[in-house]
Amino acid sequence: MFSLNELEDAADIVHSIMPATPAYRWPQLCNSTGTDLWVKHENHTPTTAFKVRGGIYLLNKLSESANKPKGLISATRGNHGQSLSYSGYRAGMPVVIVVPECNSADQNRAIEAFGAKLVIHGKDFEAARKHSLVLQHEYGYMPIPPFCRDLVIGVATYALELLTSVHDLDTVYVPVGMGSGICGLIQTRDLLGLTTKIVGVVSAGAPTFYQSFKAGKIIPTDDANTIADGVATSSPTKDAFEIINNGADRIVMVTDDEIIEAMYQYFKFTHNLAEGAGAITLAGLNHEKQQMFGKKVAVILTGGNIDYDRFTQYVANKFEAR
Repeated sequence: MFSLNELEDAADIVHSIMPATPAYRWPQLCNSTGTDLWVKHENHTPTTAFKVRGGIYLLNKLSESANKPKGLISATRGNHGQSLSYSGYRAGMPVVIVVPECNSADQNRAIEAFGAKLVIHGKDFEAARKHSLVLQHEYGYMPIPPFCRDLVIGVATYALELLTSVHDLDTVYVPVGMGSGICGLIQTRDLLGLTTKIVGVVSAGAPTFYQSFKAGKIIPTDDANTIADGVATSSPTKDAFEIINNGADRIVMVTDDEIIEAMYQYFKFTHNLAEGAGAITLAGLNHEKQQMFGKKVAVILTGGNIDYDRFTQYVANKFEAR
């Protein structure tokens, strides 16, 4: 999909706007999981999520293009929209973001604060996505899907930072939503000639990648119902699935309760706030705790975009039930 030179150039572009994010070894998390555990803090970006890297790189490429679009339009549940909004504002390019009616009010405010026009439409992401394609013709803006080559290259810069700073990793756990994060990680691992195993993590409420990986072919699901918005996918794209099917070691599926447990662990042991999709990798490691004992492992904390009310509700409900 891309070369090491392209990735290194993308890293230079991203780092001209934001610094590399830290990878920390938190002792209490190591003790809790029984591993030598490193957390890649993609919750420490200008939008509190990894996707901003893709937006920065994409807007840089579009701004240099002879066919520079007059604006961008896309649908999102949040982090992809914040990425395009932030990067579009910096590049002086108008952005329209369509979100479903159920979207987080905090995410909506953040998208608008970065300068995008927010449109609320439909009961779910698929309805919002279809409406964005209608608006595309009205505005004459370029549609940006959540998975495309330039977004993946930009996002992959987090993988370059991690794999060149934390050596001899046995395994990296990464969320699987639309696929940019895990595909960028797989490609970077291969370009660096490493043998690190890559494990994708999905929610039991959005099992399409788990079922598809197991079957060796794309198996869409009727719905995606999970507290982890960033992995609420009902059907993989063909390009993403092929990379994951060929390059991932396995896909792990966890419950929402396991995700909430991991959110609580992050807060208790590191004082970091993790959204559901950000905590799902720690949940995946917890799920495989016995087989991973004593190994050097990394988890990608992809984002911290969860509102206070939902976080406290999830955690309080879980621990009151104990």
